Amino acid sequence: MAWNEPGGQKDKDPWGDQKNEQGPPDLDEVVRKLQEKLSGIFGGKGGKGGSGSGGGGFKAGATSLSIIAAIILTLWAATGLYTVDQGNRGVVLRLGKYLETTEAGLHWRIPFPVDTVEVVNVEEIRNVEIGYRSAGGNGQGVQNVPREALMLTQDENIIDIKLAVQYQIKDAKNYLFNVRNPDLTLHQATESALRTTIGKSKMDFVLTEGRSEIVSRTETITQEILDRYGAGLIITSVNMQDAQPPEEVQGAFNDAIKAREDRDRLKNEAEAYANGVLPEARGQSARMLAESDAYKSQVVDRAEGEASRFTQLLAEYKKAPEVTRERLYLDAIEEVLSKSRKVMLDVEGGNNLLYLPLDRIMQDSGRNFSPRSLLQNNQLDSLTSTAPQQNTSQRSRRALRSRETR
Repeated sequence: MAWNEPGGQKDKDPWGDQKNEQGPPDLDEVVRKLQEKLSGIFGGKGGKGGSGSGGGGFKAGATSLSIIAAIILTLWAATGLYTVDQGNRGVVLRLGKYLETTEAGLHWRIPFPVDTVEVVNVEEIRNVEIGYRSAGGNGQGVQNVPREALMLTQDENIIDIKLAVQYQIKDAKNYLFNVRNPDLTLHQATESALRTTIGKSKMDFVLTEGRSEIVSRTETITQEILDRYGAGLIITSVNMQDAQPPEEVQGAFNDAIKAREDRDRLKNEAEAYANGVLPEARGQSARMLAESDAYKSQVVDRAEGEASRFTQLLAEYKKAPEVTRERLYLDAIEEVLSKSRKVMLDVEGGNNLLYLPLDRIMQDSGRNFSPRSLLQNNQLDSLTSTAPQQNTSQRSRRALRSRETR
């Protein structure tokens, strides 16, 4: 029957006699029992003895608890010691928030769960591959990744490029907290920078002399992207492993390369031939100009000399006309007869034709013969026996004049 029903006892406790049986345990009783057990362990006397023995047990138990707490605290503090190896950095987090970055060596932090340490290797050389994947640790096998390797150039050609990027961690804090996946970010940034660079270059430039420039521009753009993101990475080297047309057009491209090489070869041969012909032509032109200048000078000098001689001769002719005229005549006859081996003379008033073998006469005279000496020594008169003696010289002169006229 319920305690509050009519006819029941109103002053009865609803918990009844169950208070001591089912109620919560007494805290003092629990502590007392724990002290008794610890006293028994460390040599104390427990039980319901007198007050003196009970006080001694309580003091001994308190001392033991202090020692145990000190030992536990020391062990817990000792777990805060940690070592950072050479080439690594330790990033200390306090309750999940960045606290500091420690260098290589022995350090201490508040043990778990207050402080935690993330160790990052900042000297390890890491590698990212664009357009291919190395199969195995030895790198002997290579697996192509066309989705990354095929790129479009400025002149709308497709090229197959394989690129390898090596990098290190520059800032451990930024590497851990600024970007969720820094390595994947580097891979995507490198691919984007490479596509940008290839899209601004022509295919021939990429395949020939432009490789170093492509690598340099790709590295610069990628590093700028990483710095803008604060990824905490630094690129150490970028190497272009291969650059070629797709396999489907490799044959046609080889033909195009061969044609270009033939063009360059023929062009070089033509330039070599031109380099050999042009100097020779320039030399001949210079020689002809020099010869023409010399001929011009010679003609001018000769003309001036002839004019000067004629002027001087005119002055002498005015002084003695007969003598000068005779002298001029003899000079002219000498010049004409010096070029002839035979002379035919037609003597006036006679039927004889005189033949002068000048070559014989010159041989007999020891090559000292001259027409002038012949005329001056009257040798012509001695040879013309059929003509009168006094008219021989005059007739010879007339014959020579007629010969000159002919």
